[in-house]
Amino acid sequence: MTARLKDTYNNEVFKQLQEKYHYDNVMEVPKVTKVTINMGLGEAKDNSKVLESAVNEIAAIAGQKPVVTKARKSIANFKVRQGQPVGAKVTLRGDNMYYFMDKLFNVSLPRVRDFRGVSRNSFDGRGNYSMGVKEQLIFPEINYDEVDMIKGMNIVFTTTAKTDEEAATLLELLGMPFEK
Repeated sequence: MTARLKDTYNNEVFKQLQEKYHYDNVMEVPKVTKVTINMGLGEAKDNSKVLESAVNEIAAIAGQKPVVTKARKSIANFKVRQGQPVGAKVTLRGDNMYYFMDKLFNVSLPRVRDFRGVSRNSFDGRGNYSMGVKEQLIFPEINYDEVDMIKGMNIVFTTTAKTDEEAATLLELLGMPFEK
């Protein structure tokens, strides 16, 4: 059984992109290659429970165990030593990526208070899109009673699109709720 969003891409979005941009080769048609979820935790250097709860929450959200990121170098002003854990990240590919994107677009983002859509200004110039989520409570897997502190996260959609316009069209056709 394949992901619903993957079927949508293969059956509808692929053809629409090919017609709109007139690609000569089918390999030129843009697609999403990976989704990266990153949670920076400056408090983790003092409290290991914060890191442990963040790892469990990202694992529940993504359906995949995250990697604990460590500080690359010491920074005295932030009281961080090289090698200390400072965050967690997970990279989703394949069906896991499509399941997560489907859940994000159709369930989680509409749960954001006063949600009017995500900004179109967050493309990097090479067809990749980055967005921030202020609290992990928008995801249905997170139990509000078990949350010790509200943590935000960054979500990056990496695509094979050459321009931001192509990437925006791809994400919009997949269901990304952009601002009007």
